[in-house]
Amino acid sequence: MKPHHRIFFIQFAVAVSLGALLSRLADLQVKFALTEGELGVLLVAMSSGVLFGLTFSVRLVERLGARSTAFATVFGAAILFAAIPWMPSALAAAPLFFLAGIFTGAFEINANIETDRHEALLGYRIMSRAHGMWSLGFCLTAFVAAGMRQAGISIEIHGLIVLAAVLISGTVVFSGITNAPKRPDAHPGDASHIALPTLGLMPLCLIAAAPLLAEGASVDWSTIYMRDVFAVEPFIGGLSVAIFSLAIAIGRLGMDPIVDRFNPRPVAIALLALTTLGLIMVATAPHPAIALLGFGLTGIGCSSVYPLAISAAARRTDRPASVNVAALGQTTFVVFFAGPPLLGFIAEHFGIRISYWTVVPLILAALFVTKALAPAARRIGEPELGRRGA
Repeated sequence: MKPHHRIFFIQFAVAVSLGALLSRLADLQVKFALTEGELGVLLVAMSSGVLFGLTFSVRLVERLGARSTAFATVFGAAILFAAIPWMPSALAAAPLFFLAGIFTGAFEINANIETDRHEALLGYRIMSRAHGMWSLGFCLTAFVAAGMRQAGISIEIHGLIVLAAVLISGTVVFSGITNAPKRPDAHPGDASHIALPTLGLMPLCLIAAAPLLAEGASVDWSTIYMRDVFAVEPFIGGLSVAIFSLAIAIGRLGMDPIVDRFNPRPVAIALLALTTLGLIMVATAPHPAIALLGFGLTGIGCSSVYPLAISAAARRTDRPASVNVAALGQTTFVVFFAGPPLLGFIAEHFGIRISYWTVVPLILAALFVTKALAPAARRIGEPELGRRGA
């Protein structure tokens, strides 16, 4: 296994663990007897943990290194996600959501920094493919969850099966991880204890946050949307998450060569426009098939905008790359985890279709600041992007 493939697996493993839980939010909602708004409040606990992890774990991640951080964050998150359905109430589950969020925030820093450093070694883009493994993990776990829901397998047993798979495979893959060297032009200073966004980073934060809100809305609420709007069977409802995850995985796994050829900005503009179209289709769908198609188009549109923003943040030289990536992650992952709870309140009081309409203005706003993705002039000695690789 190539070194960067092991980093890819970090994304895949966390997505499988988290996706197993999010794909069955409808079941968790019933188990804890929660309204959409109350379920949204419960998810805020995880978003708060993510924010904490992204803000305060940069120095620790750098100190532990890629391998130790992978073991701690992936296994820690997987154990907590599997334990949540066994809790007797939402109140008891809330601390586990928070702790899992901390591990998820630290994982995000580790995976993205190592991916950027491997890009520098390889001489071509792999960031989108790395995040494609996250989406592939979500797709796989969503299909499994749809089948398990249809078969009547409980969310508790489902979580334990996923946990066992992650622990066994992760032990094999993570044992071979080694730290990649920093970029030659990286900021020479040490990572700070606290990572916060700067004014110059804010356009990239908006570009990254917009598709992640659409992703969060699609992953967290699509099964509930399909159930409440169309009263479909559990398997058809689960397909909404599976189709979205498959579309975003396909987009991410195939987008790096396109970005190398056409540059980040035009690719991002096209993808954001496609996201807008998909959201409008979901919000206005008269039939389940139209909604599923809308989720698919939204997935393709969301696919590589966030990885492009991460790469742009990591290549900034005003601060250490880990600090910029963590600061960008604060904004985007708070939107990813805190946005869906807000959409839950909107769904409860104004209807779930309206919740998808509310995402559209943020996508359009991101279109106006895509200039932040314009590539800088290539530095002397920097390898030219565009070569193909796996």
